[in-house]
Amino acid sequence: MERRAFLTSSLAVSALAVTAPAERLKGAQENREGKGRDFYQLRCYHLSNGPQSKLCHDFFRDALVPALNHLGVTPVGVFNLTIGPETPSIYVLMPSLSAETLVNVESRLSQDAEYFKAGAAFLNAPAAAPAFARMESSLLQAFEKMPRLTLPPATAARVFELRTYESPSDQDHKRKIEMMESGEQEIFAKAGFSQVFYGDTLIGSRLPNLTYMLGYESVSERDKKWAAFRDSPQWKALSSQPRYAFESIVSNITNVILTPAAYSQI
Repeated sequence: MERRAFLTSSLAVSALAVTAPAERLKGAQENREGKGRDFYQLRCYHLSNGPQSKLCHDFFRDALVPALNHLGVTPVGVFNLTIGPETPSIYVLMPSLSAETLVNVESRLSQDAEYFKAGAAFLNAPAAAPAFARMESSLLQAFEKMPRLTLPPATAARVFELRTYESPSDQDHKRKIEMMESGEQEIFAKAGFSQVFYGDTLIGSRLPNLTYMLGYESVSERDKKWAAFRDSPQWKALSSQPRYAFESIVSNITNVILTPAAYSQI
């Protein structure tokens, strides 16, 4: 697909209006068509204390998640921010093999009468009592070596950790992805982490960056597994390789702890 055609369809949603480098977007579309990696739209709804939380959860449970499933966007994850800045907030994770589906999701939902009926209280909330304060959104593409979202066992993930690694340059960013795909993911597996997804951010804020999600039975289990990861001889060997250690290839790390809503599909 030509670059102009891809950009025209992909940037239709205002929530995704921050443009990534054109060559990365073009490559993302080609990979979707050829290799079939997942794409993810990750939303964060920032709320004010009070009725907004119930209004949002009622909307997500009764309107948004069923409508997204009808479009083939599944499983949809809905998570409350438990530990991290800007609480209260709700995260929504939407996976799809189609980037076009995700970036045009609002226009497609606008054609769904049941969605508008079920979500009327949220969608028609007045300016004096809005449904949420602000919403941030990003579009990611799955790593080549973890091309699909992986659901953890139902009893194995009661809390989730969402981690975002920013890099000082595109080259450092690519090197960090290479590092994760050439050994870091395997070290996570040996340490017993539930690895849900890994995504390269194509459209969003604070580029370049990558985001990934891990699952745990509890916060205390998280601490034990990270200790095992840091003490792993394989991690120490990988992280000391000159290709990854000659300069700081990660300039900032943001991590938040999330708990899934009762109706979350992840």
